[in-house]
Amino acid sequence: MSIGVKSYSPRPFSIAVPDATLEDLKRRLSLVRWPDEVEPGWAYGVDLKYLRSFVDYWRDEYDWRKNEVALNELTQFTVEIDSIDLHYVHVEGKGPDPMPLLLTHGWPSSFADFRRIIPMLTDPARFGGDPSDAFTVVAPSIPGHGFSFKPNQHRFSIPEISDTFAKLMVDVLGYRTFGSQGGDWGAFVSSRLAYAYPRNVRGIQISLLTIPRERPTVDNPTHEENQYFEQLAEWLKEETGYVQIMGTKPQTLAYGLSDSPVGLAAWILEKFRSWTDCDGNADAWLGRDVLATNVMLYWATGAIGSSFWPYYARHRGPWIVPPGERIQVPCGYAEFPKEFLRPPRSLAERMYGNITRWTKMERGGHFPALEQPEELAKEIRAFFRTLR
Repeated sequence: MSIGVKSYSPRPFSIAVPDATLEDLKRRLSLVRWPDEVEPGWAYGVDLKYLRSFVDYWRDEYDWRKNEVALNELTQFTVEIDSIDLHYVHVEGKGPDPMPLLLTHGWPSSFADFRRIIPMLTDPARFGGDPSDAFTVVAPSIPGHGFSFKPNQHRFSIPEISDTFAKLMVDVLGYRTFGSQGGDWGAFVSSRLAYAYPRNVRGIQISLLTIPRERPTVDNPTHEENQYFEQLAEWLKEETGYVQIMGTKPQTLAYGLSDSPVGLAAWILEKFRSWTDCDGNADAWLGRDVLATNVMLYWATGAIGSSFWPYYARHRGPWIVPPGERIQVPCGYAEFPKEFLRPPRSLAERMYGNITRWTKMERGGHFPALEQPEELAKEIRAFFRTLR
């Protein structure tokens, strides 16, 4: 990529949700029309008793303004790029030569996932680490998510998101080379960046291997590969309804979730319970404020419908790497035990041709920056240490 092709003007940004939005939310949370429930529990979706309790907390105890202040402790900007105002966090590192690092969230999460881990990466000495491991962190809101959304703006596929983020890092911020990290869509973005911009991306550290879902042709599969094929088949059967509706009829779903905060909360909270290492109690594992804040970032911005678009585009577009090609940029992988898909290395190497670090983590699931920020920060530092 080239620096200076276009002039960009980043603008400081602070979150300030209007009082009217909060008042409207409280009114809606007081007028819920609850469904019945065949039997208590989570077998058919979100448990009614749990959701009633969460909504009571969200309406009567949760303090958005307190959490807004905490989020605004992160230095934030917006910049007009690729026809949208892109929102991003930009925190300078404290060390002799901080390495630029792009952090990308996934769905149904947000840049707020990184609130705890960012200081561990930008100022490792404060947490008992080596200052030479410091990063300067850039954490955007994915286009169509949170504060990177305005009604009727252009929708972005994963390749388009990756191109936009490359422009942000190189053309806007002037980082000719950088590292990239993420899980969920963040792993897809990191992988695409590594493939499309190998001269700019020093390495990627991911917690989800983005190999195609279709079972590959494998002669004489190993026991480990067969275990993965069984895991994949079960996941596709039981856990991908959300992918099908968001990837085929996103507009239809958007009406209900844009109008009902309870419907939105149910749609999001079920994923946090299912995909984390929480033993069935996401409140205890992550904290109700963390969960409510994440839901709020979709509700207050009205960005839930637009957040579906990467799923829709994925159903209709090419894979992030052309068939038969591999990513050659150095890759580090952290395998968290409760991640919903954990391919063996033999299959991962069909797409990632230069895996230099593969670590089995002790605890954690699909949202490691929320679940295990200390351990993830150590893993990120260790992987990039050899790439500085």
